[in-house]
Amino acid sequence: MIRRVVISQLMIMVVLTSLLLSGCASTSSKNEYVGYLFAYFTGNGPGEEQVRYALSTDGFNYFALNSNDPVIDSRIISARGGVRDPHILRGEDGMFYMVLTDLYVPEMGWENTAMIMLKSKDLINWTHSIIDIPKTYSENFGDVRRVWAPQTNYDTSTGKYMLYWSMLQPGTPDIIYYAYANSDFTGLEGEPKQLLYKDGACIDGDIVLKDGKYHLFFKNEDEGAKGIMLATSDKINEGYEVQEGYVDQTDDAVEGSGTFKLINSDKYILMYDVYTSGKYQFCETDDLKNFKVIDENISMNFHPRHGSIIPITQEEMNRLLSKWGKVIGLVEGTSNDQVKSQNIEIRESLITLPVMPGTDVSSFDPQLNLFSEVKVSPIGPQDFSKGAVKYSFQFGEQTRTVDVVVREQANPVLNGYYADPEIIYSEREQKYYLYPTSDGFNWWSGKHFEVFESADMVKWTNKGKILDLTTDVEWADRNAWAPCAIEKKVGDSYKYYYYFSAAQKIGVAVADNPWGPFVDTGKPLIDFRPEGVKGGQEIDPDVFYDKQTGKYYLYWGNGYMAGVELNDDMVSINKSTLKVMTPDQTFREGTEVFFRNGKYYFLWSEDDTRSPNYKVRYATADSPLGTLNIPQWNVVIEKDPLKAIYGTGHNSVVYSKAKDQWYIVYHRFNRPKGIKMGDAAGYNREVCIDELNFDDNGYIKRTQPTVKGTINSLPAISKAEEVASVN
Repeated sequence: MIRRVVISQLMIMVVLTSLLLSGCASTSSKNEYVGYLFAYFTGNGPGEEQVRYALSTDGFNYFALNSNDPVIDSRIISARGGVRDPHILRGEDGMFYMVLTDLYVPEMGWENTAMIMLKSKDLINWTHSIIDIPKTYSENFGDVRRVWAPQTNYDTSTGKYMLYWSMLQPGTPDIIYYAYANSDFTGLEGEPKQLLYKDGACIDGDIVLKDGKYHLFFKNEDEGAKGIMLATSDKINEGYEVQEGYVDQTDDAVEGSGTFKLINSDKYILMYDVYTSGKYQFCETDDLKNFKVIDENISMNFHPRHGSIIPITQEEMNRLLSKWGKVIGLVEGTSNDQVKSQNIEIRESLITLPVMPGTDVSSFDPQLNLFSEVKVSPIGPQDFSKGAVKYSFQFGEQTRTVDVVVREQANPVLNGYYADPEIIYSEREQKYYLYPTSDGFNWWSGKHFEVFESADMVKWTNKGKILDLTTDVEWADRNAWAPCAIEKKVGDSYKYYYYFSAAQKIGVAVADNPWGPFVDTGKPLIDFRPEGVKGGQEIDPDVFYDKQTGKYYLYWGNGYMAGVELNDDMVSINKSTLKVMTPDQTFREGTEVFFRNGKYYFLWSEDDTRSPNYKVRYATADSPLGTLNIPQWNVVIEKDPLKAIYGTGHNSVVYSKAKDQWYIVYHRFNRPKGIKMGDAAGYNREVCIDELNFDDNGYIKRTQPTVKGTINSLPAISKAEEVASVN
């Protein structure tokens, strides 16, 4: 049954660009708060350092306006072309005030000199001023190298708006300063003064007034520091005393805290940017001292960075929806677990819901979750086997009809974000096992590995976590990347060896079952750079059994390809056999080796995993450490823009005896959103499987990446559906 909810974990929003205020009548008082506006930016890459908006009616579940595109053009308001850390304040005079960091990281790195002050009466149209600190206050601040994360509060004792932000000068740590805005909010009244006195560096201040006391949350920037701390004072502009301990509730690095009070409640939300993990964490408190994580109650259809939240009225919400509510944001997910929610495709007149192979689409209930006050028809199970079903969505007096298609799709084969897939076929279990990198963490900061099991390479079962760097590995606690595994018969039993990247070294763990538990050997196997190699990283292992000689080999390298024979114990190497085998300038990483019809095949990935052009190439050799022969046409798989498939790389290969068919297992950008995610596409990847074929001479035929995957029985995908929405 299609349900109507305020906003669900997987949100669906219907808002029409022609929405009239009369169509959203409310019985609420004009000044009563009914929802929340979240202002944020999304990352450090081109196009990401811009202000974006999201709405919520409950403070926990948010959907992006304007399809998560910017609502203010940074090129207009910024001196450098990028803005960060948006902080919005509702003024005492009915105006809205926003302050921003003026910084474009792709060109400037992490040094800047200016901040931006904006003013608006409607949250849509803003006037702006740029305050360059060294130019404005050259005598005492002419050497400032960083001006970060400004915020604004109203000082009731002076009747003025107080800005506060952090600055860095040579020879000093980052210090939080303050100054008062002039009467028209276009500049500062006077020279900045130090606000917080603390040994060491501090940034990202956020002031909240509660029970007559000012609470200043800030990030401790000292080397080795953990995260968000609190200082309190009876005055807004002086006397802050730093409290003991940290208020954030995670061991991961955090920054950019923001605090807001829930409407009609005594509870506050402290939120902060867990920037190394690619997520936001929300904590609930009623005293601003004790905090409880409530992540299970939070949902967003976007990935925010350092932002702020204010309550808004029904009139303000209607105005924002009228300006930036788009039909293209209609569906973000459903409550039906057969739908691959991260791959839903949305266009103005067509919504495609990809479902697991084997789903009965002749009687399928999409179980759409809708934004409040939206009515939809039809409801309940529908027959999608004959094509699209027309759905009518009504919001107020506005109606829009959209075709909804339910389509079986095998790719991606795993639910969620995973990358660098390694696949093996277990002779003991007569099943396939897939060992990927756990993805979805900013800058590849994952710390654990999982394994998946399948009898047919179509339906996969998550067998759980098999190795956690934080608890199972003593010599590394970061960057759990690109594993590989192999099954070895030892007498009448089997052993399983798992080689993995951690902290730019390669370790090995051993288990009695392909699903673990795996036990680390206690030290890295590869923690050195081969002689003559001047750059690159010791990552991306691949293990290979040569049936011709009965020997096992390990390959690895980023920037170079190295190979070595493993000793019989499988946890040490015969260093005398080590050979640098880098094929040519296209080699980046991700070596994969297999044997077929007398030839050894060496595959590798070219370019950067964040690039849409990430692809796989290959060479052949006559022995596991032999000279590589590179065919003239040696691309194995690459992007297909017509299908909105990008970033196809870092693969493994497996042979199916039952089907007499080879398969390539690889990762790609999320489809269809990845191409718009910037660098984040490179750590929000998904795993796919397609056929790998050869010509009569043994050359690899180029694989066309597909949405359909390896299931021949699935119906053909129409051209209209094949091209995903990327606009």
